[in-house]
Amino acid sequence: MSGEPSGPAGSDNSYVSIEGRASGWFEALIEKGLFACAALSVLTTIGIIGVLIFESAAFFQEVSLWEYFGSTVWTPLFSDKHFGIWPLISGTLLTSAVAIAFALPFGLLAAIYLSEFASDGARRILKPALEILAGVPTIVYGYFALIFVTPMLQKVIPGLSGFNALSPGLVMGVMIIPMISSLTEDAIHSVPDKIREASQGLGAGKLETIGYVVLPASRSGIVAAVILAVSRAIGETMIVTVAAGQQAVLTADPRVPIQTMTSYIVQVAMGDVPTGTLAYNTIFVVGATLFVMTFVMNIISQRFAQSVRGGR
Repeated sequence: MSGEPSGPAGSDNSYVSIEGRASGWFEALIEKGLFACAALSVLTTIGIIGVLIFESAAFFQEVSLWEYFGSTVWTPLFSDKHFGIWPLISGTLLTSAVAIAFALPFGLLAAIYLSEFASDGARRILKPALEILAGVPTIVYGYFALIFVTPMLQKVIPGLSGFNALSPGLVMGVMIIPMISSLTEDAIHSVPDKIREASQGLGAGKLETIGYVVLPASRSGIVAAVILAVSRAIGETMIVTVAAGQQAVLTADPRVPIQTMTSYIVQVAMGDVPTGTLAYNTIFVVGATLFVMTFVMNIISQRFAQSVRGGR
């Protein structure tokens, strides 16, 4: 038996060794590819922030911070130039406030129904149907607000201008309802059933359990959904560009034309303003301001979620 050849066993070992090295190379290649994808996203973010900082620094070499944050007039494209950002901020917050005031109750009630009352069959039909609203192009929403919603509102609201903050705000609310309802429904649905059963075992009814137990238990997810929806509304471009107008005025009246930060960027980016001029640099400083606003909101959302989890 000792005279039998040992070649086949050695060949098997060589084959396993080669296969192991090939598998190791493949895993290393996949790891490097995943790292490259992650690094690309980080470098893209750094590049965007770098451009905003560089161009904003060029703007503030000619315009003081006091004028930017202290003035209430925004006319960088006029002969009499003023660079007070507050009219654009107020227009952005006004339309976003209208959108959230409309979307929050509808989105929250829809989420409660889908999670607590709807059957499995109804949930499978209604939730995708509701999320179709998120797939409608925003330019379609914009013209819908301009040619349908605004004329309808003018019949019941006196003094409503053809361009206004109310109409695009309401349509933006329709657009973000799926975001609020979907994320809120996921947060409510993730509450363990034993919590509901414990509440009902103590004598609470279904509505009492939802109001006093389920919603407080899922408040971190609900607040995160609302803040994400607000960020989406603040960053919306085409709806306000089409239906809100291009008059940068500091007002809280949703019936009059306004201009948001995103619609101003679109106006300047159309190509009528020469590249490299002070008026052109305003789109970067406005973009940087918008970036800071949404970044702060995301930080608040994360801190709130952490505080809620830490308090449990």
